[in-house]
Amino acid sequence: MFISDCRREFYDAIVSQRVLLLVASDVDALCACKILQALFQCDHVQYTLVPVSGWQELETAFLEHKDQFKYFVLINCGANVDLLEILQPEEDTYFFVCDSHRPINVVNVYNDTQIKLLVKQDDDLDVPAYDDIFRDEEDEEEDSENESDGSEPSEKRRRFEEDVIERTMKRRQRREWEARRREILFDYEQYEYHGTSSAMVMFDLAWIMSKDLNDMLWWAIVGLTDQWVQDKITQMKYVTDIGILQRHVSRHNHRNEDEENSLSIDCMRIAFEYDLRLALYQHWSLYESLCNTSYTSASLKLWSVQGQKRLREFLADMGLPLKQVKQKFNSMDMSLKENLREMIEESANKFGMKDLRVQTFSIHFGFKNKFSASDIVYATASLMENIEKEGPETTNFIKALDSLSRGNLDKLHQGLDLAKKQLRAIQQTVASCICTNLVISQGPFLYCALMEGTPDVKLFSKPVSLCLLSKYLLKSFVCSTKNKRCKLLPLIMAAPMDVEQGTVIMVGIPPETESSDKKNFFGRAFEKAADSTNSRTLHNHFDMSIIELKTEDRSKFLDALISLLS
Repeated sequence: MFISDCRREFYDAIVSQRVLLLVASDVDALCACKILQALFQCDHVQYTLVPVSGWQELETAFLEHKDQFKYFVLINCGANVDLLEILQPEEDTYFFVCDSHRPINVVNVYNDTQIKLLVKQDDDLDVPAYDDIFRDEEDEEEDSENESDGSEPSEKRRRFEEDVIERTMKRRQRREWEARRREILFDYEQYEYHGTSSAMVMFDLAWIMSKDLNDMLWWAIVGLTDQWVQDKITQMKYVTDIGILQRHVSRHNHRNEDEENSLSIDCMRIAFEYDLRLALYQHWSLYESLCNTSYTSASLKLWSVQGQKRLREFLADMGLPLKQVKQKFNSMDMSLKENLREMIEESANKFGMKDLRVQTFSIHFGFKNKFSASDIVYATASLMENIEKEGPETTNFIKALDSLSRGNLDKLHQGLDLAKKQLRAIQQTVASCICTNLVISQGPFLYCALMEGTPDVKLFSKPVSLCLLSKYLLKSFVCSTKNKRCKLLPLIMAAPMDVEQGTVIMVGIPPETESSDKKNFFGRAFEKAADSTNSRTLHNHFDMSIIELKTEDRSKFLDALISLLS
């Protein structure tokens, strides 16, 4: 059921209990987790934190801990499936679910006792009405009454006929109701999309309790920026939520400019700004950032010789010497840096890049350290999916979580270095896919498969990296193709997952259009195609549009998808 009062129904209910936190492996979930951890620290709440990257790990974690804990908090996992059916918990076990995945499973919505949903009510949830989905089981076969022997035979027959007609009517009504129920559920569950960021929901809780700190506000900003970087929400939703956070930012970071009240330089300051849509440019060279940002790379078609020429023309139009552009951003001449944003925007408009400016926030602490929210998202995501093995699976999760604290700048800088490697790898892979025509139109969708032995292929066995690659590739393909129909198609991307077990990881993403509502129909389509062909698939990810599949079943699975979506 939906919780209307987070403080009373959620926080006050768990504050004196031992709590198990189950946190998904995405940046928004990490930020929500940091906010909740800070609140728990204030009130000395006992908790255990377990990272879970998929349904299997969630089930295992629950089974291991169900005897010690009665209160479970799930962050960015658990809302879009029937939790009680999957976990089979005892009746005195309670789940508090803060999850941005939509649609929310109807059983979770209408369960009044064990499942409490921490969800922003103003999201367009469109949950079907209770009576359309559930009805009390009526005893179909009502015991025919024992008639007394004295009654007339004709009377008996009449009653029997009436009985038969009544039962037939009831069965017909039930069949009609079931058909309508299937239709309503199909419409409701057909598309997968995302609601308000979990970090923002947790920040709201902290704000209601008057325990919100600047650090918590920054984590909420990073959580929202993660949704934007991963292309999970529409531009409209992003701008609306930025507006909400902007009010909190001016409340927390407001100081008079006179000497007495000015903040110490070591303090943390958050500022709203219109920044350039260039990945990590303040920690890289401007040239590298232009080459490895999907928006500029796709607009200028940098994988072609013509594109490289256009890039040089673009830099010349701004009057920036190559020597300056290719050195670290921090080392560029101050005279150039002062008006850089205006210069870049002006030239970008001439080259057809009208959306190079984006609303975002930046954070300052000390003289040297300034980061934009997207820098943190890239760094944290790269730490979480780091493929250079160091210790057990959870090491990456803990490192990524630590990098969000401002005391751990060394981990954050390590994340930024990994993010640069990741963006370079993505850009090189996109270039080779387009130059070798690896993106094929299969009719209702585009398809691209990475082969074993492709450079950096190991990186793309990770879901977040593969989704980023897919989105960059689709954007670039739409810019490069002459075929108008192909510009409106969604993309399915496959990469080798585990060579020894012979599995591939597959992700489906919606079409790249201006008006796209970011709703994804591949989750349901993948399930149906797998069922109809008996393909050996594993639906282990919290995003339904990511699946694992046996390599030899791939062709029949794709054939089923084509006929299903045609």
